[in-house]
Amino acid sequence: MSQKTIFLVIVLCLFMSATAMSQQFSYKPINPAFGGDTFNYNWLLSSATSQNKLQPAGALTEEQSELDRFGQNLNNQILAQIARSLTQAQIESIGDLTEPGTFTFGDLLVEVFENGEGLVINILDTTTGEETQVIVPN
Repeated sequence: MSQKTIFLVIVLCLFMSATAMSQQFSYKPINPAFGGDTFNYNWLLSSATSQNKLQPAGALTEEQSELDRFGQNLNNQILAQIARSLTQAQIESIGDLTEPGTFTFGDLLVEVFENGEGLVINILDTTTGEETQVIVPN
């Protein structure tokens, strides 16, 4: 290659690089939960709602008559009363829960003791291992 050709290639490269334009890439989120414009919230919500194929459980059931609702309400009250009376009988059979000790209700293990914070009741489900603690302050 001659020097003229090399010089011409260099000048051409410099000219091409001088005319090339670039810009900085930037990202602007749309979702307001990720920093986007808060005015997009309603549009995103309506778009998601219109695409949702699932219906609420109550939408599939037909409207109940007054008599059916009354029967259901009466049934719920009777079952609640039975549950209250059984619970009360269980509590009366073990005595006062303010006394320290360990009690068993079927699969539940209840431990009661006094603490500096107040009365502590630990409830352990022996089948699943789940534990709940209730603290009754002094």
